Amino acid sequence: MRLSSVLALFRPALPLILGLSLGCSLSLLMVSWTQGDTDDSCGDELGNGRLFMGRGDAQRDSRDGAGEEDFQPRIIPYHKDPNKPHKKVLRTRYIHTELGIRERLLAGVLTSRATLNTLAVAVNRTIAHHFHRTFFFTGLRSPKVPHGMTVVAHGDDRPVWLMYETVRHLHRHYGSDYDWFLLSQDDTYIQANRLTELVGHLSAGQDLYMGRAEEFIGGEEKARYCHGGYGYLLSRSLLARLQPHLDTCRNDILSVRPDEWLGRCIIDYLGLSCVEVHQEMTYRYFELGKNADPEREDSIQFKNAFTVHPISEPNLMYRLHKRFSQIELERTYQQIQHLQVQINNLSDLTPEGKAGVTWPIGINAPFKPKTRFEVINWEYFTEEHIYSCIDSSPKCEMRGADRADVNAVLEIAVERLNERYQPQLRFHKRRLLNGYRRFDPTRGMEYVLDLALEAYTQKGHSQVIAKRVNLLRPLSAVEIIPMPYVTEATRVQVILPVTAQDQDFVGNFLDMYVMNTLDTHDNVLLTFLFIYDPFDAQRVSQTDVFAGIKAMIGEVEKRYGDVKIPWISVKTEVPSQVKLMDIISKKHPVDTLFFLASVWTEVNADFLNRCRMNAISNWQIFFPIHFQEYSPAVMYRDQQPSAASSSFTSESLRDGHFDRQVFDEACFYNADYMTARTKMAADILDNEELLESMDVYDIFVRYSGLHVFRAVEPALIQKYVRRACNPRFSEDIYHRCVLSNLEGLGSRSHLAMAIFEQEQANST
Repeated sequence: MRLSSVLALFRPALPLILGLSLGCSLSLLMVSWTQGDTDDSCGDELGNGRLFMGRGDAQRDSRDGAGEEDFQPRIIPYHKDPNKPHKKVLRTRYIHTELGIRERLLAGVLTSRATLNTLAVAVNRTIAHHFHRTFFFTGLRSPKVPHGMTVVAHGDDRPVWLMYETVRHLHRHYGSDYDWFLLSQDDTYIQANRLTELVGHLSAGQDLYMGRAEEFIGGEEKARYCHGGYGYLLSRSLLARLQPHLDTCRNDILSVRPDEWLGRCIIDYLGLSCVEVHQEMTYRYFELGKNADPEREDSIQFKNAFTVHPISEPNLMYRLHKRFSQIELERTYQQIQHLQVQINNLSDLTPEGKAGVTWPIGINAPFKPKTRFEVINWEYFTEEHIYSCIDSSPKCEMRGADRADVNAVLEIAVERLNERYQPQLRFHKRRLLNGYRRFDPTRGMEYVLDLALEAYTQKGHSQVIAKRVNLLRPLSAVEIIPMPYVTEATRVQVILPVTAQDQDFVGNFLDMYVMNTLDTHDNVLLTFLFIYDPFDAQRVSQTDVFAGIKAMIGEVEKRYGDVKIPWISVKTEVPSQVKLMDIISKKHPVDTLFFLASVWTEVNADFLNRCRMNAISNWQIFFPIHFQEYSPAVMYRDQQPSAASSSFTSESLRDGHFDRQVFDEACFYNADYMTARTKMAADILDNEELLESMDVYDIFVRYSGLHVFRAVEPALIQKYVRRACNPRFSEDIYHRCVLSNLEGLGSRSHLAMAIFEQEQANST
């Protein structure tokens, strides 16, 4: 995949920064990266980071104090008893389990059968991707549960019963996994980012019942309950203390409103009242009036709100989300501008002074290569063509993500120019004269555009001018993608198909396998797959073409008494990868990790560990790109290769290339292969020759739906060999085999030198 195609994934979240080359200066027209919170605030009417500051006269919780710190360090002395046997320490799978680290916030939304497919869906679409987990609790399940939502049905629509079962469910299943629990209704809009930031400032070790404080009916007592319409926070410790009293509260407290019932239970048995301010953090909310228009709401209370209630329809929920997203974007731009001013002012105190400030302010300076091998190439493009193609052709058509990327860059460039020079000048794009782009891993995608523009003055005069602009699509909002757990202790089942033409290379394979796995006691098993053609299969009783290999296997088994290397014999005219794997798959458990190898592969521990880490069950398949040495006849010709170049060291990587045409090696789990083959069964009924026209890579790409990871593997090095290309395979597989042989002969410089020497010899 090209880097430009990868950057297209960032487009929706990354507007462009544009600068003009006027003399030697570059001007910043727009900032587009996301900046985190700062201790300093701008202090404008929008709050600017002060959403979480409480009132100066707010009452503190009686449990706060210097002596009630959340975490007290303790020194536990270690005394080893020599009389007791040593016990092996079992480490947990995840570090956060061993350290007792919990997720911060879980959201629970109370809904109903009537609103599950309307309001609840709107809530899910606006908050679910911000919280770690979001649950929807209802009495009776809707006949059709919306896709992508976790719905828990308690079987009873009574409001108090629903609240009772919800609190009990949260404590029973997630009470030890989360620090905070947010409970709200499906007619409440939640500003998820602000609530997440709020709980990040609160101490998790204290009992807290926080939301909009509401008086009980009658209003005679000072205690307050939290209004359910605006949501409320429950700490983990409060939930644990409340659990033993839930059954008593259900039987003794009579109430119609579930939030009143829960508040009365907490007050009566825990002595805690709902608070709006705690540890100088304020729970902010806004009551939305009837027929209110979110676009016209401009009060400070609305702009700073964490929750908005009541929401009458899903469309209003989406309009509120759009409005609050605009507010957050404006605040982010203001904070960025404030930070830029600070950086610019502080630059005078640096050794470089003002000259040391890079463009754009706040983003890393361009990468400076130390050697010529680290220089980042610029790609030249026009509106129709690009001059750096995947297939190494000099020119190819601009299409797909590349075309969308260039169109977006041109549109934003003209837009920013108009914003800067209006009303004196107005620009219209005529055409792109020249375009250059490169991906800088420290900054993002950089662009240099030469534009032919039609410039109009206020009096209507126009002139065509050429202008060069610089743009940057910065890398920001980096997201950590959660991956399933993998371990380097997984057993690897190596599968080695061998034909009669390949048996000369098996000896070297076995030697490396014994040295790198058996001698080191690595958790690896090997299975040979002997492929007989029909002629050799008929003579196997008289002359076995694989007798020598079987003898070598026997010697290995004698040397290592506890090691068994099984083999499987197959008769076929066309040794298709898919047919062979069908046989192997049926003979192994579904949780087997396969490494499909070739006779030229040299198995080593580094690669096996990467095979274990990169092949993830039900998630990812790994197809390594091995390093292929060039032909010695072309590389050295009349010279003998030195011992250093003939050994497998990092130096030998100079005399070869990563063979991108070969897909023989693969790491995958048996369950993933069986799933893909099951999906392929319908197509085989219509075309039985499909098995011979596809390899394992094609199977996973077309039918698995998993992520197919294709990457260079420097630990997988192969000597030069001219592969035998079987014309009975598909045209694509045969073509890749021929290209692999051609590209593996030598580098361009060595091929050119060989041709030059041949011509010199012919001329004499």
